[in-house]
Amino acid sequence: MPMTIEKRSALRAGVRDGVPIAMGYFAVAFSLGIAGRNAGLTPLQGFVISILNHASAGEYAGITAIAALAPYWELAVTILITNARYLLMSCALSQKLAPETSLWNRLGVGFGITDEIFGISMARPGFLEPTYTYGAMLIAIPSWAAGTALGIIAGNTLPLRVVSALSVALYGMFLAIIIPPARKDRVVAVLVGLSFLCSLLLGKGAAAFSLDWLTGGTQVILLTLLLAGGAAALFPIKEEGGERHEG
Repeated sequence: MPMTIEKRSALRAGVRDGVPIAMGYFAVAFSLGIAGRNAGLTPLQGFVISILNHASAGEYAGITAIAALAPYWELAVTILITNARYLLMSCALSQKLAPETSLWNRLGVGFGITDEIFGISMARPGFLEPTYTYGAMLIAIPSWAAGTALGIIAGNTLPLRVVSALSVALYGMFLAIIIPPARKDRVVAVLVGLSFLCSLLLGKGAAAFSLDWLTGGTQVILLTLLLAGGAAALFPIKEEGGERHEG
């Protein structure tokens, strides 16, 4: 079935708006590739992982689990929890699609959701034409995957000191993710601090808490459920206005 003028126009707009996203993705994914190299991944494996998983936090969690030789169930649960926010984004974005949008297009748009692609898709006026999101995906996702693969290649060829220095960039990326919301919301700031403290305590003294039989990935899963669940119960967010109920 030939593409209509409207769909072609939306596709071109998506590609255009996806260019700056792709550039940012490449830089971040390159750092992830360094971590993937340290976990023993090949460039092809890194490329495939990034094609299937478009989230920096989720991919890093998966790479960390792979490096720790975690079982498959732990790897799956870790990535599921880390990427859970995309379930909410998918529900929100589904309201932007016209009622007659096919199931396949809904699944296709859902597959390519990232924070940035979600943002530009939601900003489109009126109903969202799926080809717009496809256009952004068409350039952003391959750039993400290529960055990961090239990061692994660079990690295999660069001197060890350079690789160690590049690995620090990944921590800078995560600081850039958590600091803005922590500055806006004191509950988030406290949770970030608690997560650091609990992770440190478990890492240094799991035996003292009789939790040394748990793998590192399982400990992260339990901490995430405990801290996030506790915060949601104690400090729920209003549906209107986005403000928290405290008390």
